[in-house]
Amino acid sequence: MTVICTWRGPFDDAEVNALHAAAFEHAAASDDWQRLVEHHSLGWATARRDGTLAGFVNVVWDGLCHAWIQDLMVAGEHQRRGVGTALVALAREAARQADCDWLHVDFDDDVRSFYVDACGFAPTAAGLVPLR
Repeated sequence: MTVICTWRGPFDDAEVNALHAAAFEHAAASDDWQRLVEHHSLGWATARRDGTLAGFVNVVWDGLCHAWIQDLMVAGEHQRRGVGTALVALAREAARQADCDWLHVDFDDDVRSFYVDACGFAPTAAGLVPLR
């Protein structure tokens, strides 16, 4: 079956929490994703296969010209099949349509090839301060 990616596609908190827990290897939480994305994001993209959430990405922004990829997650059985790349492409186009000038992403070295080679991000220097 085909995976269908949708900008601002419907989702429920439980399925995103389960996907997030699997993608980032932690216990499932009960975060209110609906509230988070509706109040803080330019939008989000969902990927579904046969009605099941296969992927999700949140696109936060400053309300002006900068948008950021946040929490890109793809279910294990759908990884390395173009789902993540399709979600990033959809997020990129949505940010462009919102008149953003820049789409940012932070990533660890183990996924550098995905973001730089597969998705076309240019590597940049960045800084990070741990708060906890």
